[in-house]
Order: sequence, then structure tokens, then C-alpha cells
Amino acid sequence: MPEIEFGGHTVRSHGAKVAKKHQCDWLILLLLIAMDGFLNYIQPFNRYTNAKMLEDLKYPFKEQDTIPMWAVPIFAVILPCTVFLIYYYYRRDVYDLHHAILGIMYSVLVTAVITDSIKDAVGRPRPNFFYRCFPDGVAAFEANGNVKCHGDPKIVKEGYKSFPSGHTSWSFAGLAFLSWYLCGKVKAFDRRGHAAKLCIVLLPLLFAALVGISRIDDYWHHWTDVFTGSIIGTVVASLCYLLFFPFPHEINGWAPHASIKMREKNFQCTSIAMDNV
Repeated sequence: MPEIEFGGHTVRSHGAKVAKKHQCDWLILLLLIAMDGFLNYIQPFNRYTNAKMLEDLKYPFKEQDTIPMWAVPIFAVILPCTVFLIYYYYRRDVYDLHHAILGIMYSVLVTAVITDSIKDAVGRPRPNFFYRCFPDGVAAFEANGNVKCHGDPKIVKEGYKSFPSGHTSWSFAGLAFLSWYLCGKVKAFDRRGHAAKLCIVLLPLLFAALVGISRIDDYWHHWTDVFTGSIIGTVVASLCYLLFFPFPHEINGWAPHASIKMREKNFQCTSIAMDNV
């Protein structure tokens, strides 16, 4: 099949049609948001932690993160969406814009639900758990040897949410999706050997990795938390991208499946009309 042509389907001409066709998908996004809100509200599993276990959980407690949670949606969602809008201005393809935004929203929210579900179920103490549990440095234990925390309940609650890293999984969910998107748009695998394209593709992944490393440096996570979070985010991002877009090495790897099908249909209609002339 030859490479498809530029543009032709704008927000004004096809936007309402595309949005109506995918209204169920957008409603499910609201359900995912509600689910994640519930998972953050409930109490995580308080894993048994005795005095010996606390020896590895006495890292300093820094309330201020190197990368605060409010910043994650900015670089994991808003930044990629800005790239999608810039590309739409260039291509004028509402299918590309819609599916890219819908895809990254699903990537981030599905990752959030998976991550927070595991956090609540596992209840792994953070590396700085000791000073969350005992801010004055004086340890206290129950009769069975488990910790008897007297710190701020909200801070203690967060102390049981180490595995996996939410910052890392959400960063990879958004930035790995962007990496796939850029890979298709710059035609990184066009077999022409332009290594510079690979640098563009890997840049979002590098930033996501640095976010994960910052969580270890802040003593909010163990390295296994970050490693697992990166796998979750990358796998979900890959699935969500390939749901809407083909593999980047294909001849039309830069275009969403919907655009390819629409242009194939138009091409077939044109061919039939010409044959009947």
C-alpha cells in the first residue's frame, strides 16, 4: 500500500464525528479517575514491621520532593499533548490528535489504577518509614513486635506506599507514549540509518528515568520500586499506543489506524468511481 497523503480531516470538519464515536471511551476515563481517587482514599495494607526491619528504613525524611507530584501531569500529559497539537497544526489530522490525546490519557490513568492498586495491596514501607512513624526518633512497638506509630497519620499512611513508584510509573506512562509517538512521526525506522532520530525518540525516556532516580535520591523509594514502576508505565504506554497507531517501522507508521482506514476507504471509492467512468 502506498504512503497516505497529508491532512484533510480537521477538528471543524470531523471533530464532532470522532468525539461522538468515542464518547464511551471518554466516559470510561471518568470511571478510571474515580477508581484512582478511591484507591488513594482507602488505607493501604499496614505490613508487619519489627525493630530489625526498621534498620533499613531509617533514611532521612524529606517532606519536599525534588520533583513534586503536581509537576508529574505537566511533563507526563500536558507536554506530550502540546506536541500533539503542534503536529496537528502541521498535518491537520483530527484522527491523529484525538487518538494521541485519548491514548495518552488511557496510558496514564490505567497505569495510575494499576500502580495504586498494587501500592494498597502490598503496603511496603518506604526507606524513610522510621521517621514517618517516629518523628521524634523514639521507637515504640506493640506486643507482637510490630511498630506502634505516633507520627502524623497522613504521613504514616503514605509511608506504606513504597511499591511501586507512582512518580516513575506515571512518568513512563506519559513519556514512553510520547517516545512511541515521536518514533512514528520522525520515521526513526525508515531504514535510512539516521541515528539522530534515535536521540529524539530516547529523550523522553531519559527524562522519565531521571524522575525515577530522583525518587531514590529523595529516599521515598527503593530501587526495586522504581524499576517496577518503569516497567508498568512502559508496558501500558506501549499497549495504549499500539491500540491507536501502527508499529513505527511500517510504511504508514506515522498515521493512526483510523486515518489509514479512512483514506483506504476513500481510495477504494475513488477507484470504483473511475472504473465506472
